[in-house]
Amino acid sequence: MKLLGAKNVVDVAWNKKFHINYKKYPKNLGYIPGSLFPSLINRVNARYDAVIVAASKVDCFEKYIELAPNIDKNIPVIFVDGGDGSGIGSDLTVYGRPELYEKSQKIRAFDYIFKREYLIGADHPANVFPLQISFNLDRLPSLPDEKKYDVSFWAVETGDGIRTRALNLLEDKFDCKANGTKRNQKFSRYSRKGSFYLQELKRCKIVLNFRGGGWDTMRYWEVPAVGSLMITQKPQINIPHDFENGVHVVHCKDDLSDLVELCEYYLKNESERETMAQAGKKHLEMYHTDVKRAEYILQKAHLV
Repeated sequence: MKLLGAKNVVDVAWNKKFHINYKKYPKNLGYIPGSLFPSLINRVNARYDAVIVAASKVDCFEKYIELAPNIDKNIPVIFVDGGDGSGIGSDLTVYGRPELYEKSQKIRAFDYIFKREYLIGADHPANVFPLQISFNLDRLPSLPDEKKYDVSFWAVETGDGIRTRALNLLEDKFDCKANGTKRNQKFSRYSRKGSFYLQELKRCKIVLNFRGGGWDTMRYWEVPAVGSLMITQKPQINIPHDFENGVHVVHCKDDLSDLVELCEYYLKNESERETMAQAGKKHLEMYHTDVKRAEYILQKAHLV
């Protein structure tokens, strides 16, 4: 909506989260200011240049299956698969409805597929493109200059166990225990929420990132967006214009054997740390915003 204008995008079914700002970050990422009335008016006699199936969710696929027989064959259909699974539409299996993908493709196959967890070396068809999470710069609050925390990793222990290993390793080091870098956290109990969470990320000298349910995490984009240094696993997914190790971010080993050493080094070397953090911020602003992702979809789908 931000790129094309609210009057030119119709969400089916109508989603109030896009048009009414009643949630805190990150649940308000889809909100578009000024879209409420256009979103109600543009549904009348609308004509479409493309159809986007925007999630690998059951309700989304059920709606697509309902509408697919009426989509003109000349109108491209785009699937944005933002799920954690590495297979196309594989999150439908997690939700207990794997048959929906095959059923939808028998009615009308997707012309273009954009895959978040596009594993390096995966053998996908030519119409499948990598598309990761990004950052909406409109959600950045006023950010502080102070750096009050040394090393943080505020995260739920999802994924393949590396988050638990990292927290076990770090809990009694640096200022981790004091700043809340500890085991058994739950998202619903986070003390840092909304815009305050982003401000707190900015207050960290170093923020750590490890994969969760998927390789692509919100934190991977939030940390450069606020201008803090990120030490991270190297994601094993295809990311166009990814952050470079030693230029924008720092890669640690997957076995975490160098993690403490890297933290110690960049805590001592402030100039090097902050130069890299600012380079990461500029790189994100150039390649990894929500607008850049939208432009990428339109280009790959030959809509511009």
